[in-house]
This record gives sequence, C-alpha cells and structure tokens, in this order.
Amino acid sequence: MKYFIGNWKMFGVPKSISILHKINAYYSRDKKRNKYKVIITPPYTLIESYSRYFKNKRISLGAQNCYHRDYFSSNTAAISPYMLKSVGAKYTLVGHSDNRGEGDTDVMLKEKVKYAIKNNLKVVFCIGENKKDKNNKKTLSVLKRQLTKVLEKKFNKNNIIVAYEPIWSIGTGKIPTSNELRKTTIYIKKILKAIFKKASPAVLYGGSVDGSNAQMFKEIKEIDGFLIGGASKTSKKFIDIIKNYYR
Repeated sequence: MKYFIGNWKMFGVPKSISILHKINAYYSRDKKRNKYKVIITPPYTLIESYSRYFKNKRISLGAQNCYHRDYFSSNTAAISPYMLKSVGAKYTLVGHSDNRGEGDTDVMLKEKVKYAIKNNLKVVFCIGENKKDKNNKKTLSVLKRQLTKVLEKKFNKNNIIVAYEPIWSIGTGKIPTSNELRKTTIYIKKILKAIFKKASPAVLYGGSVDGSNAQMFKEIKEIDGFLIGGASKTSKKFIDIIKNYYR
C-alpha cells in the first residue's frame, strides 16, 4: 500500500473543502485506487467539519501536530491527541521540521508519539537532515539519532509511518538523487527493523514532490509513498502526482 499524504500547513478555510471534493472524486473512480491511500492534514480549525463530511468517503483526515500531553491541561492553545481523535482525525504528523525548529525536543516528540498511539491515531513521524548536516556527510547519523531517540519497540509499529523529509529540500525544488534516496531509505528501514525487531513500518519521502518528478520516485521501490506540501493545496497538482506515479 502506497501513501499520498497532503500537508496543508497554514492554509485553508471551510470552503477549501472543494479541493478535497475533487481529489475524492478522482480517487473514487481511479481503477488503481486500491493500491494507495490518500490522507490530508488540514489545519486544526478544519478537521472536525472535514472529517464529518468525509466520514464514509475514501479520503482520511489527519492533524499536522499534537500536544505532548493527553486529555486536558492548562496549556493555552494546546491540542491533545485525545481531542484530535474526538473530532475525527485518524492520523497526526509528529516531528515535522517546522515544529522541531520551533522547539520540539526528542523528549516531547516521544510523548507525542506515545499519546497519539494510545488514542488510536496513526503517527506520521518526520525526520530529516539540514543542509549543513548533508554537506558534512552526517545525513545517516542524524537520521539514526532522530529515530532511536524517539521510537521504541513498545510502540505499536502498525500505527507508525516514517516520513523522510530532508530540510534542505522542503519548498526549494531540490531533491536527492535517486541513488541517494534509495540508499537513505534502505538505511532508515534497517534502523527501524532494529528498533521494532520486526519488519520496518512504511517509509515515505517528502520534499519538493510534484507531478514532474513523481515518475522518478516510482523507480525507487523502497519508498512507500509521499508527504506532499505545496502541491497538496490544489487538487490538480495533487492528482497529477498520483497520475504520474502510476502512469
């Protein structure tokens, strides 16, 4: 099963649901629809209304983050995994580089993963190196640290997906070569196998994915799907990625 996950970031108002209508219409009639899953993570403000509408449709809804405590607390503007589950989210991103850059530590990320899984949310755990790490040939050691500091054998592997998003690639139009990406993905799966002591969870790629490079990724069999940023904000660009991937 491949995943096409759209991360809307700070984008969307109630009427933006028309984008999902078009994606869902394509998804519903696509003959290859059983080969992949579509998940969209809109901002918190839209999760409840969208998930209610798409309850019996093919698209799944997720959140872009969650707080590192559960149930209710006195933390202003915080939204717990329990609250997300109650409004219909089925997934949550954790560890996106935007949030790491705003202060998310490994300790906080571990709590987020723990409470998200406890509330039956599937976690899309984001990892990635910055430009300096890449230039200093530290990509693999950075990814290993990010994975081993947060993920544990006791977490339900079936509720975890890992998304490799090189920070230097997000929104820049630059992507790793297919050889680099294959090697990195194989390495990530090796670390995940060591953590969970069984087969690796799905590993996705994210960072400047669009309709023009979707075909290239198809050759890298190790990649289990994509975390898509900017191109998920229009139905045409998002659908083009799926179309071109399966062309």
